[in-house]
Amino acid sequence: MTTILWNPFTLGDIRLDHRLAMAPMTRGRSTRKGVPTPMNATYYAQRASMAVIISEGTQPSADGQGYPLTPGIYSPEQIAGWRLVTDAVHEAGGRIIIQLMHVGRISHPLNTPHGRQPVAPSKVKAAGTMFTSVGALPFPIPRSLSLEDITQTVRDHRQAAAAAIAAGADGVEIHAANGYLVHQFLSSNVNQRTDQYGGSIDNRIRFAVEVVSGVAEEIGAQRTGIIISPGNPFNDIVEENVGELYTALVRALSPLGLAYLNLVHGGDENLIHAIRGDWPGALLLNRRGADIETRVRDLDDDLADIITVGTQTLANPDLVTRLKVGAPLNEADQATFYGGDERGYIDYPTLDSVPQNG
Repeated sequence: MTTILWNPFTLGDIRLDHRLAMAPMTRGRSTRKGVPTPMNATYYAQRASMAVIISEGTQPSADGQGYPLTPGIYSPEQIAGWRLVTDAVHEAGGRIIIQLMHVGRISHPLNTPHGRQPVAPSKVKAAGTMFTSVGALPFPIPRSLSLEDITQTVRDHRQAAAAAIAAGADGVEIHAANGYLVHQFLSSNVNQRTDQYGGSIDNRIRFAVEVVSGVAEEIGAQRTGIIISPGNPFNDIVEENVGELYTALVRALSPLGLAYLNLVHGGDENLIHAIRGDWPGALLLNRRGADIETRVRDLDDDLADIITVGTQTLANPDLVTRLKVGAPLNEADQATFYGGDERGYIDYPTLDSVPQNG
């Protein structure tokens, strides 16, 4: 595969050997207290040949947890657990960014350490159900965040970012995609506020800008990134005037000098090109569902500086080697994506573990 894919790149303060990054993927294999384990460290270290690893979504507070067995980064035990992970990745020659994911209303009291009602911009219940220890249950009606709550939530992100750096992470990514809290503020169906955080586009992007600005101030802009997914309806999200909304957001974030913008391709090619033109810094792109060859063309066409790959990385710890030598890829086992033990997590074969004929 001859392309700029294998050329080095500097992402903020992080020097990368090439341009193929590991996308963030929820795996549900931390402890019930949100503490990463040695098995998690093994999983990430196995994939250290990727240019940079973006971790699974990690809650910045107890209110931020939505799913069972996801990691946190706000308690001393969680910080120590993440230190196991970052040390293992660095020892294997890799780089890792911890993604901060506050799920907002996409939660259930049974899945959180405090058992409280989920929070959201407004009291708007999400359609569908949440997996819990007693089975799938309807999402509850969330509690609307007060202005004091919003200030505290921004503070929680700052403190979690500082904790991530203390745990050895090379950077932090703010999750503003896929229907979680920051995305909920951007939306037109979940955000029904009439104060300075709702209504106009400038008001709806305010929370995102405050969170990102706070984190950048706390740990440095060159160690801070953000992921967005324009037009993505996942988790019962409705967005109006998508182009205008994300143009405003990207332009508001541009002066901050962030390490990168991570963009999930939702199918609107014109919008992706427009964001590329508006964003002055490094752009990561995940073209969901596309094969590797198609994603690589985004690099060659200068639509992205880095491409992120999820499922193929999950199933191929040595994806970089396989692509370089043209080896076939393992197929991912969807039945083991979320929760469980080492099966479908750290037992995918690498090329050097497969017996050679002859």
